[in-house]
Amino acid sequence: MSLENGWLVDARHVPSPHHDCRPEDEKPTLLVVHNISLPPGEFGGPWIDALFTGTIDPNAHPFFAEIAHLRVSAHCLIRRDGEIVQYVPFDKRAWHAGVSLYHGRERCNDFSIGIELEGTDTTPYTDSQYQQLAAVTRTLIGRYPAIADNITGHSDIAPARKTDPGPAFDWPRFRAMLNASSE
Repeated sequence: MSLENGWLVDARHVPSPHHDCRPEDEKPTLLVVHNISLPPGEFGGPWIDALFTGTIDPNAHPFFAEIAHLRVSAHCLIRRDGEIVQYVPFDKRAWHAGVSLYHGRERCNDFSIGIELEGTDTTPYTDSQYQQLAAVTRTLIGRYPAIADNITGHSDIAPARKTDPGPAFDWPRFRAMLNASSE
């Protein structure tokens, strides 16, 4: 897996307008793992791409009327089948974390990379998702070494608001995959 101008070469690219420059060209030092499904609890379909590109149809599903106004994105999405979709280059600030705090530092979007897993808090993630998340993370650590010691869930940086990636995410498994590849 390789990077070119902040983009994963092998990912499907769906550029999002919901990003901007990091403050003073700050480098990413944190990886935030999220989950998303649209409509909630359903997988597949075009809705995540539509949300992150600001084109979701508020009339296509009752839930979409509640979120159509949002200007949100993530750097990447890893679908259930392992497909990687990238929305924002890693050197730019994606709008994924919202009001957040990590080790005493606010505004996590400024210094983090957000990766969404297609899923829910309680649905087990797929083997393909873990493999791709580990591969992307290794690639990011190669470019941004500080990330190696700063990987967390959305629920950890916004505990009053968020629960993802939830109890279904197997942190020991993911960390073991990272450690096994670095030996």
